[in-house]
Amino acid sequence: MEEQIEFRHWDELIPDALGLIFSNLSLQEVLTVIPSVCKSWRKAVTGPYCWQEVDIEEWSSRCQPHHLDRMLRMLITRSSGSLRKLCVSGLHNDSIFSFITENAGSLQTLRVRRSEMSDSVVERTAGRLSTITFLDLSYCGKIGARALEAIGKHCKLLVTLCRNMHPLDAADKLLQDDEANAIATTMPRLKRLEMAYHLISTGSVMNILAGCPQLELLDLRGCWDVKLDSQLMKEKFPKLKVLGPFVMDYYEMDDWDDDCSDYSDNSEYLAWEFEMGDYDDYDIYDGMWHDDEGRFEELELRFYEGNGEEAGILGWPQSP
Repeated sequence: MEEQIEFRHWDELIPDALGLIFSNLSLQEVLTVIPSVCKSWRKAVTGPYCWQEVDIEEWSSRCQPHHLDRMLRMLITRSSGSLRKLCVSGLHNDSIFSFITENAGSLQTLRVRRSEMSDSVVERTAGRLSTITFLDLSYCGKIGARALEAIGKHCKLLVTLCRNMHPLDAADKLLQDDEANAIATTMPRLKRLEMAYHLISTGSVMNILAGCPQLELLDLRGCWDVKLDSQLMKEKFPKLKVLGPFVMDYYEMDDWDDDCSDYSDNSEYLAWEFEMGDYDDYDIYDGMWHDDEGRFEELELRFYEGNGEEAGILGWPQSP
């Protein structure tokens, strides 16, 4: 008797399980390959199952502004209010930040480094971020104490705040303690605070320590005007770890040099096309994927309704 071969029916997995599996793939694979395999996989990708956690920070640091705006709107819309984590770099306007907050009902982690939203939009929308526990606003040069105060008043669950700046932002400027004081007066539940290369004084740091009694880590690298008595710190705050103010390493310089605003008209990008029902205004995305070595060729992407034969007709990628 011939041995029967048991086939696993991957297309019969529930969407939640598929979403968990697909989370191990790259963004490009999830958006361009998975939808063409079968209907159930396409359904999982176009639904909220794959987009409860969205990390496009690396991709967004190299894309063009209008591509980033479109990508965020598409992925956040797909999450259908279930978005728990969002990591992105270089938001270019208040509008897209406001859109993020409109869909932040379940959001717990928000990383928006090097973004250009303003104090005013943060003040208007901070109330929508009440579920946030982790917030990274590093290198966001257009916000200040007003934004941080609004966040502190509305984000009562916040335990981690990253507000690092680039060393050049501190060059030849006067002390600015207002941000530190806003943190000290509105964020009592903080356990981790990063304020590298901030122009703050010793007094404002002591205010933070008094106002944030649960603090476990305080990053003050590059805060040259801060002078802390190490013995006093050990006695009064034995559980607190302080980094800095002296810098013993090359603090994020390599990361910063990867400037997302440096675009070249001669750069080669991967082109792909969306047909997405409600997203008809997003018909063509030229240049979504940056290829440093210029090896990618043009790729057409369509989300289809038919069977596997149609994939071959329309030129979709081969099933893995």
